[in-house]
Amino acid sequence: MEEVKDYDVSKGMTVEKLTEQMMESGGFTSKKLAVGVGIVKTMLADKKCVNFLSFPADIVATGTRGVLKDMIKGKMFDVVVTTCGTLDHDLARSYRKYYHGSFDMDDAELHKKGINRLGNVLVPNDSYGIVIEDKMREFLSEICKEGKKDLSTYELCWEIGKRIKNEDSILYWAWKNKIPIVVPGITDGAVGYQIWQFAQNHDFRINLMKDETLISDIVWKSEKSGALIVGGGISKHHVIWWNQFKKGLDYAVYVTTAAEYDGSLSGARPKEAISWGKIKEKAKHVTIECDATIILPIIFSALK
Repeated sequence: MEEVKDYDVSKGMTVEKLTEQMMESGGFTSKKLAVGVGIVKTMLADKKCVNFLSFPADIVATGTRGVLKDMIKGKMFDVVVTTCGTLDHDLARSYRKYYHGSFDMDDAELHKKGINRLGNVLVPNDSYGIVIEDKMREFLSEICKEGKKDLSTYELCWEIGKRIKNEDSILYWAWKNKIPIVVPGITDGAVGYQIWQFAQNHDFRINLMKDETLISDIVWKSEKSGALIVGGGISKHHVIWWNQFKKGLDYAVYVTTAAEYDGSLSGARPKEAISWGKIKEKAKHVTIECDATIILPIIFSALK
């Protein structure tokens, strides 16, 4: 048996050294975090491994957007799977500001003032729906004039990123580094709604089958695969679903706050995915139960 050791936190200690001590501390979520950092380090260093990153949109409304942007800027992951809200928030925040709020604010009063609340983040209408509508009409008109009328979601993300021209943007760096961002639920958000509206009067369509072909080709050609999966829902499932066709992920790190007892995908642990063949029986895996806005900056700092 290994001895449980106390932390010895000194001034100026690096995050990497801190996570090493978390491994020795014996418990509870801190050790899971240390194990997760180790798994991500291993899969990123494995030259035979194709690495996926999936996450939900809400964290893009927070400062965690900067961590996700830097991961993509640094080419840490080969494929990103997310939701339409990521496009919404990344586009909106490239031109407008979001603000600090509180979970306990009067939502009826906020609605009267044209301010939307996302947890403890405030999103004025001018910073969200209005700017997204204006920019997407402009971008889609330009894209159509260039003769691009049948795009996958990853191609659409590159087209938006190319036009944003803002180095704080996730989409900008995805375009710059040609990292595909796949959005299976593209119509579930403001950007998707603008696409639908535009398509009513223009010969323009989103071709989800091109996204599926891309992921299929990547998975079938890979020797190994790994994933950092933040949250749940469609983004999580799309990653593990496709990887079952290569007999499962070799590495998997889940970050979630969801409970397992209700049978939800968001709360399901890696061992359940093993029963489906979505993660290999001998894969390195861990679930870190914590808010992603806390965990992701630590993971990223430990990897640098």
